Amino acid sequence: EDAAELQFGSEFEDIDILSNAQVAVILQVSARSAVDRDEELHDVYRKTQKYVDRFNTMTNQEKNNQELVKELDNLQDALTTFRKETEQGDELELHGFEVAALMNLVATDTSVDEAKALLPSLSRFPEAAIDEILDLIRTTMIRIVS
Repeated sequence: EDAAELQFGSEFEDIDILSNAQVAVILQVSARSAVDRDEELHDVYRKTQKYVDRFNTMTNQEKNNQELVKELDNLQDALTTFRKETEQGDELELHGFEVAALMNLVATDTSVDEAKALLPSLSRFPEAAIDEILDLIRTTMIRIVS
């Protein structure tokens, strides 16, 4: 198993990988539901919420969860369906791990070199393609935080 080489164990086959922002929305909804049912939140829940809140860069208190979910789902779809053809005619696409990691790690000022340092597997893409990917994320982040 090696994330840099996009090699994962069989337990990671056919699963959807969520970004911190997506997990944050899910946890917020479940927390409200627990409060409505007068249930106490478990310690694991609180620790997970603290973690995603700390590292979630795609948040805006003025937007409701439906708006955030729509933006995040649209971004995930755009990244998941992103394709780039190489000079040899091969088609490159982002792995689910890369999609979630990019949504977690990329800031509005992330450069191509920084993205490749954070996710070495992106090196298989031409720099222009990585910049295109980063632009998709920047545009969404700007819509979310503005």
